Amino acid sequence: MDLTPEEKAIGRENFAAAIGSAAVRRDFLNDSIRQGLASGRGLGPYYFGYDKSIDPIRVGVIGTGDEGCVLIGAINPDFLRVEAIADIRPYSVHRAFHGDWYSDAARAVRCGLLAKYGWKTEDEARKHVRVYGPYEDLIANEKDLDGVIIALPLHLHAPAALAAMKAGMHVLTEKLMAHTIGQCKQMARAAKEFGKHLATGHQRHYSILYDNAVQAIQKGVLGDLHYIRAQWHRGNLPGSDSWQQPMPKQAKPGDALAGRLERELAAWQRKLEGLQKNDKADPDEVALWQARVAQKIAQIADETIAGKPVEGFGYENAKIEGVYDRPAIEELIRWRLWNRTGGGLMAELGSHQLDASSIFVASMFEGNKKQHPLNVAAMANRPLFPVDRDVDDHVYCLFEFPAPQYDPGDDYRRMKTVTVAYASINGNGWGGYGETVFGTEGTLILDREEEVLLYKSADTASKTRVVETSTGPRLETHDDGDPRSAAIGQHALLEATRGYTEQLEHWAWCIRKNPDDSDPDIHPRCYPKVALGDAVIALTTNIAARLGRRVDFDPAWFDPDSDAAPEDLLPEA
Repeated sequence: MDLTPEEKAIGRENFAAAIGSAAVRRDFLNDSIRQGLASGRGLGPYYFGYDKSIDPIRVGVIGTGDEGCVLIGAINPDFLRVEAIADIRPYSVHRAFHGDWYSDAARAVRCGLLAKYGWKTEDEARKHVRVYGPYEDLIANEKDLDGVIIALPLHLHAPAALAAMKAGMHVLTEKLMAHTIGQCKQMARAAKEFGKHLATGHQRHYSILYDNAVQAIQKGVLGDLHYIRAQWHRGNLPGSDSWQQPMPKQAKPGDALAGRLERELAAWQRKLEGLQKNDKADPDEVALWQARVAQKIAQIADETIAGKPVEGFGYENAKIEGVYDRPAIEELIRWRLWNRTGGGLMAELGSHQLDASSIFVASMFEGNKKQHPLNVAAMANRPLFPVDRDVDDHVYCLFEFPAPQYDPGDDYRRMKTVTVAYASINGNGWGGYGETVFGTEGTLILDREEEVLLYKSADTASKTRVVETSTGPRLETHDDGDPRSAAIGQHALLEATRGYTEQLEHWAWCIRKNPDDSDPDIHPRCYPKVALGDAVIALTTNIAARLGRRVDFDPAWFDPDSDAAPEDLLPEA
């Protein structure tokens, strides 16, 4: 993924030419789309074809932590109106209203409800948005909501989604779909029984960048796909781990990070006091530090959760491997570190990239039919972190997907498969994250959901260009830069987002246009059967790593109406 600027420039030019040569999405260039870009409301209605003129649906947001606040930040008020939120953490409620002021980058993706809807104060916002602690209270009391957005820890996805659908609400839940395949199938069946749209947050289904990549593959630009390599590398180390968030000192006095929040608050208060005493201080800087101090106070307020022990909300005290004491509030705040509440690297990171890989494989088949993998070999280990968690530090896996010529009865069937190699590690962020798609005629690199680069075969040194032939677009090497750059491809690269806004808009549109889910042609792109497939891949990989052997995928695992599940392979099952 770490290419030179020159290599990136060459690759970007190739991709723009590839997309432009096939005249993909020519309506990008009309005036209405330019106006849409200028408004900051996104390209979804123009690109994916849903109506941008609907009455906003009324939603509740269940779970307003890191990801819940990202989803709030991605809401287009023309499509969704938030009328209620639920979270047991004071810190999460504060950020839901005010946004995340810790950095410009955090503020950009977690702007908060006040900024989203133009309210001046939290008091004003609370006149429009009702606040609950436990999610059960929101579901029980908000009978007029059209749907809920669920961004709770993974182990609570299924209970919350099932309760919401039973109460008559449509559901959009963050990935994974659920903590186990059995739970995923329960959710799929409930959606069918109650006639509700159940969407899962695999946002690459709504990424214009990835959709353009699929278009290039379908046009034959890469030739025949035979290998995909994906990775997500992070530099997390003991003491600097984004999944091991600091807790209030009183929540666990003996914690390795105990006192950090309190020390930061004292320093920030001194900074603010200094600015307030300075008559020449920039008012915007004063406001910034006021917001940061308020946010830090709210974070420390997590030491008491709604006046009740946190054990009452589905979290547990535990002694890990007989050595590490973990209070229930630590399981709440650091839920990604525990197998009981999370799903490790495959659930949090790998599921996105295997979803993308299966989308690329599907683009080789007629009708873009998504393919399930045939088998996975995996291993995982813990060389970095001490006994302060039970998820793995690294995971590595190999998958075989069927190619279009695959025949399960052929003795040489392994010659007709596509291999996907995936690795997610901590301790070294070299290369970041992304996917590389290898074909017989070219190589496609998707880097950090921001860029798509295209090369002829493995040659990143020579410039290539796309030319039209009698059999379709093809790549050829050339010595000079190709002056023919397609505006459509440039728009796709320049304006593509990560798909959060488009996902939310389309879910709202489906609810308005097909409220009882009776029209089989109107549903979210990541509907239950698709989301179930992504969950099977991620959770089976965890099982294969735990068992230390290759696991063949059972087609029944992907069937919502079958009770078969990969968890049946575990000894305790």
